[in-house]
Amino acid sequence: MSDFQRTLGDSNPAVREALYRGDLYLLPATPASHALVQEISAAVDAELGTSGPARLAQFHLTENEYFEAIGRLRKRFYTERRFQDQVVEIIASLGFRPEEHAFDPIRLRAVAHDGHLNPAAAPLYYGHRDTWYSNPQNMITWWIPLHDVIPDETFEFYPDEFEQVALNDSECFDFDTWVQDGQSRRIGWQDSQTGRTARYPQLLSTPAGRVIPVACSAGDILLFSGQHLHQTRLNQTGKTRFSIDFRTVHLDDHAHGRTAPNVDNRSTGSSLRQMIRGADLLASGQ
Repeated sequence: MSDFQRTLGDSNPAVREALYRGDLYLLPATPASHALVQEISAAVDAELGTSGPARLAQFHLTENEYFEAIGRLRKRFYTERRFQDQVVEIIASLGFRPEEHAFDPIRLRAVAHDGHLNPAAAPLYYGHRDTWYSNPQNMITWWIPLHDVIPDETFEFYPDEFEQVALNDSECFDFDTWVQDGQSRRIGWQDSQTGRTARYPQLLSTPAGRVIPVACSAGDILLFSGQHLHQTRLNQTGKTRFSIDFRTVHLDDHAHGRTAPNVDNRSTGSSLRQMIRGADLLASGQ
């Protein structure tokens, strides 16, 4: 039996329920995800590819130059309306109704070769659940690679921990405190010291049970519950891994408690109040 569901059924409520139970969906690229990957990849190449392939830019730029370039890209993808509209198109392309959801806009992820050796990047490699960052228990993460990826440059799931208590320090994270000085720490486009000075929730024990690695093609769409325990692998492939992700919350499910189980999340506050309502975005575009 495959570790991933490869197709979606006709019932979106049933898909959401399956995700809340811990099912993982790895779906082929849609025209909407393919178009977004092409546009974002072109922007990454324009910013980082002046001295060679963008995936090798970390070897041609100083650490500060690389950080600032990635920051400019992250800010653009997260804040520009055109990319928010494309998120709506991707949500709709899989049969989800955007007007029923709120979403956190696109985040660019750049996992450098040997990035784990940089102390400022340490939190990137913490085992965690996305819910430990004050995210709703019914949040779904949509993860899309900009190029074909192999397990050694992505991350892995620990599915047997889905309903098991994992030792963690999520009580250290409060959303209101995190964003009190603005959005730079939340999105990662300005503050180069956050990775060294801020506390990020993390797994404090060794995961047990099965390990599910991730490998897929550019534009493929991976869907998983924010409750899933997962961890970025050490990238020693000689290239930077680029991907994007965004998160969705079905508002009626949230209001009526249709969520993944909360077994160990002690973070406080809620990111939901800063998410974009799909209905509002669609209305403003009419």
